Amino acid sequence: MTYFHWISGTILAVIWLSRVLDAALGMPKVADISQPEWEPKRAPGAEPRVSIIVPARNEQEHIEESLLRLLHLDYENYEVIVVNDRSSDGTGERILEVAARAEANQRLKVIHLTELPTGWLGKVHAMWTAAKRASGEWLLFTDADVLFRPDSLARALFYAQSEQADHLVLFPRMIMQSPGERTTVAFFQTLFVFGHRPWKVADPQAKDHMGIGAFNLIRRPVYEAVGTFQALRLEVLDDMKLGKLVKEGGYRQRNVFGHNLISLRWVEGVSGMVNNLSKNFFALMSFQWPRALASALALAFLNLTPFLGIWLAQGWARLPYAVALASLFAIYVGMSSKSDVPVYYFFLHAASATLFVYIMLSSALLTLARGGVVWRGTFYPLEELKRGMVSTASAWKPMA
Repeated sequence: MTYFHWISGTILAVIWLSRVLDAALGMPKVADISQPEWEPKRAPGAEPRVSIIVPARNEQEHIEESLLRLLHLDYENYEVIVVNDRSSDGTGERILEVAARAEANQRLKVIHLTELPTGWLGKVHAMWTAAKRASGEWLLFTDADVLFRPDSLARALFYAQSEQADHLVLFPRMIMQSPGERTTVAFFQTLFVFGHRPWKVADPQAKDHMGIGAFNLIRRPVYEAVGTFQALRLEVLDDMKLGKLVKEGGYRQRNVFGHNLISLRWVEGVSGMVNNLSKNFFALMSFQWPRALASALALAFLNLTPFLGIWLAQGWARLPYAVALASLFAIYVGMSSKSDVPVYYFFLHAASATLFVYIMLSSALLTLARGGVVWRGTFYPLEELKRGMVSTASAWKPMA
């Protein structure tokens, strides 16, 4: 048993320590555009035209505030195109109420969709439809529950132009109102960041890519060159896959932090995280159950074994587990500097890992049992989703 602990502990220590060192060297390279050096320097009439595209389905609770924030951006040359995508609640009425206000000032364009063509996901079709009517040199795809600070767009454009970027992703501030939300969001951020290494996204030699539904800013010619959202018409992970197409197309991709330039409450409680991820976690595994099972086992080994090993091992055999746990703790220290998750949530990491293993397996089982995915009230058959997937060879990399 001692040999087992030395072997498993050493593997874990190497994996976690190498990731922490990689992040420690790489993360400082990821800019924070809320800092003073990225205060926009503007020349009159030099602002590029931006089309902000907001797909909305059953978003009556959030859409009004979101649109009003967008209409008060500290930027002149832009339009907002909101798509009411077959909503069955009061979303359409809320949109029209905002459009009737003085601040809309013909800047807000409204599209109402009543049908979904065969072979499309609803959100992807909504964004594609809006992009066809957009007049901007840049397209910004965002979600209906995202709250923008007035200077967010100007700072993002200033950075993108300074870096000659073709695609820019701005990480949102997650609004968390309960311990359960902080616990699950903290684990998700750890999983996401260490699966997609933001510090490698700018490296043209690395396969790491990025896309965030809250803020995908892309040059229009690049969007068209990669095939528009028509190339992603059945992609559940449309935001990440757009980033994948951009990176594999050889275009310049960047991702940045922004403190509270944009913010959203992504989940409401632990049940919100379960519901959000159950629909798309299996898509991360390309809808392949062997891959889902292997990933669940890897997730459990990497995140639970360090906590178990430190108690079960004896003497010096505990040392590699301690190194792994110290590396994990360092991750939470770094994460606390970029988010509202306190360091001490490290002590709930094992509980979060257990929950995510459950989510991963339940997502696979539920999708297979249903024969597809139910998303925003629409059922999408599994075979159809598989046929429409972009290759995921580099879209998801387990933390090992």
